[in-house]
Amino acid sequence: MRKKNAERRPAKSDLKFKDQLVQQFINNLMDDGKKSIASRIMYSSFDVIAERTGSNPLDIFYKAMSNVSPTLEVKSRRVGGANYQVPTEVRAERKRSLAIRWLIQYAYERKDKSMALKLASEFIAASNNEGGAVKKKEDTHRMAEANKAFAHFRW
Repeated sequence: MRKKNAERRPAKSDLKFKDQLVQQFINNLMDDGKKSIASRIMYSSFDVIAERTGSNPLDIFYKAMSNVSPTLEVKSRRVGGANYQVPTEVRAERKRSLAIRWLIQYAYERKDKSMALKLASEFIAASNNEGGAVKKKEDTHRMAEANKAFAHFRW
């Protein structure tokens, strides 16, 4: 067991936009350590976004991330032999990672030709408060709202 908590290392910025969040997204998109492929997918999805919407793809990306980031979630808590779904607030770091995970997951499930097109479609849909990732966030919030009665079990 650790004596201290591991220190968080700040993420490096990506090469094209000099943005840490884009780099974090690329790192999560990466499969089998192939970062060059992941970054190519990300940047070509940004090109598709610019082509389809005519606006800055970074703005669309940030709007999608903020629309998908949850504020509440439920965590299982065992009290007296029963499990309760206790609503808790989500830390900023976890908000970001959940949003990234959901955007990638629902982009994979889309019916498009390439991953770049799927990702671009999911970003555009999420920035318009539509799509699978936004639905997942709403479901999470609905779960937390439904279990508000167990909020006093928060630890």
